[in-house]
Amino acid sequence: MAFGTISNVRKVFPVAELGLRAKEPVVALDDASFIFERGELVALLGPSGCGKTTLLRIVAGLLSKTSGSVRIDGREVDGPMGDYGFVFQSPSLMPWRSVIDNVLFPMEILKRNDKAARARAVELLELVGLSGFHKARPHQLSGGMQQRVALCRALIHKPNLLLMDEPFGALDELTRMEMNDLLLRIRKETGASVLFVTHSIGEAVYLADKVIVFSRRPARVSKEIAVALPYPRSQTTRFTPAFMAAERAASEALGIVPHAEAAAS
Repeated sequence: MAFGTISNVRKVFPVAELGLRAKEPVVALDDASFIFERGELVALLGPSGCGKTTLLRIVAGLLSKTSGSVRIDGREVDGPMGDYGFVFQSPSLMPWRSVIDNVLFPMEILKRNDKAARARAVELLELVGLSGFHKARPHQLSGGMQQRVALCRALIHKPNLLLMDEPFGALDELTRMEMNDLLLRIRKETGASVLFVTHSIGEAVYLADKVIVFSRRPARVSKEIAVALPYPRSQTTRFTPAFMAAERAASEALGIVPHAEAAAS
């Protein structure tokens, strides 16, 4: 049985939720369906505003769906789940708390902020290269370092599912590549399943076992691409024929380049 099953998910935002200027409901998701296995990293790829984040919030139970079904580990999602970590584009760290206290915040909410939790936080900070920054405040860190802290915070309670909403989109290209490699390493060590929202074709192909390509809003799944790239991956992977073929397939699905068959005719 698949770890995650998204079946015919539709989300319509009624006028009452959209503000005074809205004249008609907005269909954010029309028909989203795909499955993923335990431990898989799945990239949700599509143009900005197409409904990827909406779907991620529905999977997390933070937003209700209009129709369809979302099942994670055999359970229907009908409200906030405890067994997931969420990483947003902005790190959203609390500026008055130290790095390690930011990481431990979810454990305070869960009333599990004990010695074992602190040891786990130290372990995670070492894993992401921040072992010397436990007492630092967020303003003393670069953007990439702040996002590393946010990643540790999302992993502190050992979730089976990690939901990531364009977490590296605001970073410079070099830092973004470093964070891509870090995520692959963390995914290997934790065994967590990952749903990763991005509008970067290269990032989606580099990270994922499978890329789910969405159409423009109202979003539908236009193509599912299995990424046949071996692990471990490194930056040289980006220059292999298999990588470029997967990029081409995603670009065709997005309508950025014409299909190879059509171009050849």
